[in-house]
Amino acid sequence: MIGTISSDDPRADDVRALLAAHLSFADEHTRRENIHALDVDGLVDPDISFFSYRVDGRLLGIGALKRLDVEHAELKSMHTAAAARGQGVGRAMVDHLIAVARARGFTRVSLETGTTPAFMPAHALYASVGFVACEPFGDYAASPDNTFMTLALTGSP
Repeated sequence: MIGTISSDDPRADDVRALLAAHLSFADEHTRRENIHALDVDGLVDPDISFFSYRVDGRLLGIGALKRLDVEHAELKSMHTAAAARGQGVGRAMVDHLIAVARARGFTRVSLETGTTPAFMPAHALYASVGFVACEPFGDYAASPDNTFMTLALTGSP
């Protein structure tokens, strides 16, 4: 499936609907106190760049890149519409976010995700592009509900 990834507004109606699905998924599979998914208000932060994946105008995926400091960024709000899973949307988005991070001069990109079986496809996706397990970063604390991964961006893509 060939789509277009571009900057988007998390306040757009269709984006809000996919973000609601993202937050519902997190709520279903993670204890509330350990959910770190951002809502619309969190995604309009100036340190966050938000992107969407669309095919013929139809929203199929979202993802964001959050600046943590001059060298470190975080992947946030990666979500693919249920009907589009397994079709390369998530891979295209993670590849795009990594390319944006490289272009902006970050030397490391990290992420936090869940630990239940529902998150295993995400783990596999991130591992397939080189992310490895790491300790909690930023303001995160270790918990049985959270996995932390990082990717060094040194060298060639």
